[in-house]
Amino acid sequence: MVEQTNGTIIKRRDYPSPNPSVRLEEIMYWSDGLRVKGMLATPKVAGHYDGLLYLRGGIQHVGMVRPARIAQFASRGLVVFAPYYRGNRGGEGKDEFAGDDRNDAVAGVEVLKQQSTTNSERIHLFSFSRGGIMALWTAILREDLTSLVTWAGVSDVVFTYKERKDMRRMMKRVIGGTPNNLPDAYRERTALFRIEDIDIPTLIIHGTLDKNVSFEQALLLENALRDANKMYETWYLEGYTHYIPPEMNRKLVKDAVDWMKRQRQ
Repeated sequence: MVEQTNGTIIKRRDYPSPNPSVRLEEIMYWSDGLRVKGMLATPKVAGHYDGLLYLRGGIQHVGMVRPARIAQFASRGLVVFAPYYRGNRGGEGKDEFAGDDRNDAVAGVEVLKQQSTTNSERIHLFSFSRGGIMALWTAILREDLTSLVTWAGVSDVVFTYKERKDMRRMMKRVIGGTPNNLPDAYRERTALFRIEDIDIPTLIIHGTLDKNVSFEQALLLENALRDANKMYETWYLEGYTHYIPPEMNRKLVKDAVDWMKRQRQ
């Protein structure tokens, strides 16, 4: 039997890749005794590459990992692992919207470190939307990371509940109540109270007209990082929403990857 240590790979299978220079695999690994799945993208050219933990947005099937997206990052010289989070695509447990499922991201770092092509001394976090809160917690709970990028990222779960009326029913079901009758469950998910434990450079990318994750969430994170005297940079996209047009999106990915590779531990 495979040892149930967090991050230990149980099995892997090849997955069709949209990019001929990138190999894709679906990985099953242990997280808190649960079999959880994710997707691994590796450049086919032999090398020793920085690792990237890609933390997806959404919940359940909404915002699921897209092969083309993680292949896009891998094609820029990164070994990329993107957890689906527990309860998704046949994985055990249930997606908890930054509850105990944050450990799926924490354990995902170990998946990256097990790859012979990964420079285990240089692991970055890249997150989008709901993935932002997952990335912040991963940076809080681990001390072996190099940098963090949060793109249109959630930083405050209570704020998300208040601003997204369309998500309230889901959040009440997943979290077990509202910020009024279950405040501790929401506070425990909000990483802003633990920002002092983040010791890696952080890049915040956010559109000023974002209605899915409001620009105020970026400002809340920036203020918390500044108050804690942390290293951070902001790329605020004037006039842009949650979704960036393809050409600009590609440029931002290139620039963000270049930014990550410049960072030093």
